[in-house]
Amino acid sequence: MTEIRNSKKYDLEDRCLIFAKKVRDYIKKLPRNTSNIEYSKQLIRSSGSVGANYIEANESLSRKDFFMRIKISRKEAKESEYWLSLAESNNDIVSEKDGLIQEATELRKIFGSILEKSKTDHV
Repeated sequence: MTEIRNSKKYDLEDRCLIFAKKVRDYIKKLPRNTSNIEYSKQLIRSSGSVGANYIEANESLSRKDFFMRIKISRKEAKESEYWLSLAESNNDIVSEKDGLIQEATELRKIFGSILEKSKTDHV
């Protein structure tokens, strides 16, 4: 028997998971130096937290909890952009870095849009 799921909710969960996995793979390719090691630790946390908090938002027990989790997801996406910008990559992976920054930006905007839409839906 196949499970039927709300595609809008789960597509974004999948997108966040893919983002975190791509960040993990990108980090493995970074030159190993002191700054990249520290940036990588922060980046791995923030990129994973984007999706983890979105999953929590989908399971929230109240509107207040939902808004808080979506705000945290948005904040973590923005933080991921920051750590990606600081990471020192070599020429072989610059386009990969640019794509990850773009995805983090898009995720941040999606979460911002969810917040705005949710506020107007329940005014």
